[in-house]
Amino acid sequence: MKFADRADAGRRLAEALVPHNADDVVVVALVRGGLPVAAEIAAALRAPLEVLVVRKVGAPSNPEYGIGAVAEDGHTLANGRAVAATGVSNAQFEQLAAAEMVEVARRVQRYRGDRARASFAGRAVIVVDDGLATGVTARLGIETVRRMGARTVTLAVPVGAPETVRDLSSVADAVVCLEQPPDFRAVGTWYADFTQVSDEEVVALLSAARESQHPPVA
Repeated sequence: MKFADRADAGRRLAEALVPHNADDVVVVALVRGGLPVAAEIAAALRAPLEVLVVRKVGAPSNPEYGIGAVAEDGHTLANGRAVAATGVSNAQFEQLAAAEMVEVARRVQRYRGDRARASFAGRAVIVVDDGLATGVTARLGIETVRRMGARTVTLAVPVGAPETVRDLSSVADAVVCLEQPPDFRAVGTWYADFTQVSDEEVVALLSAARESQHPPVA
């Protein structure tokens, strides 16, 4: 299966998530790439939509290779194997994480502004991203919503590396992944259109959700 774009992936993924729907469910997008996927899921499940800002910490020699992640609540997560493989010291990782946290703060202000972050306490949360490679940002996203009190956490992605899906199955209550290709190389190769999601698109999708029948939770 190859997805036309993130919206197409979200519509297909929503069908597989029907059994995970609940009266108190909230769909949480890892922005930016997860939001177009999550917006389609929230609409199909008639569920509220929220965003969570989690940012990958890339290796100095290859920024696309995630060696860790930072979240909007200030927590960081290092992928020990990836850090060791790239020769990054603890001090270097802390510097890289601090730099990414500046961008996280900017995005929180841009996307949420003065609106309070949703309360996930006691709720069934579906965390959505556009795919899983190393899975470090998804893992931190799951851990973050658990710290915020989620009752259950389902991770939903259109495509992922099989080993990563297996690893995260022990972190989330459930993982729903449509495609786990044995020849997985990168998330973008499984989309016909994998154009980077802009700040403007994020704001527009959230604005549309607020104006819909099922707006983001307050």
